[in-house]
Amino acid sequence: MNRRFFTILATAALAEAAGVRGAFAKTFEVTKTDAEWRAQLTDLQYRVLRREATERPFTSPLNDEKRRGDYHCAGCDLALYSSDKKYDSGTGWPSFWDVKRNAVGTKKDYKLLRPRTEVHCRRCGGHLGHIFNDGPPPTGKRHCLNGASLIFRPT
Repeated sequence: MNRRFFTILATAALAEAAGVRGAFAKTFEVTKTDAEWRAQLTDLQYRVLRREATERPFTSPLNDEKRRGDYHCAGCDLALYSSDKKYDSGTGWPSFWDVKRNAVGTKKDYKLLRPRTEVHCRRCGGHLGHIFNDGPPPTGKRHCLNGASLIFRPT
């Protein structure tokens, strides 16, 4: 740990406090003003999708959803995950071992000082959750998602 490390850490913390999302500064197909997002989404959906918050575990009804269907982005309605890839991870958040083709994007997240892989909707940039390497076969991945970022559409 040296002076450079603390300078980088302080800069990242200040940028986060100011709402700057440097790695996230890209244009998405669906873009809206902050006021438009606030008008469209519930308070929890807004905090999760647009401010990268995390809902409390075991609070989303989607965690216990067992019907066949697809999980869509609550921001832009893009189909992201299929129910046949969902499993009970025991974490308290809806979890999936794979994603629909061309549905999500990822970026490194250093909020907890250790790098994690954040997953977001590729069409509107909405924050969905994180991807971990402790999931079941065949992928070994656990897409641990906020239910507030999803809408379930039964088939």
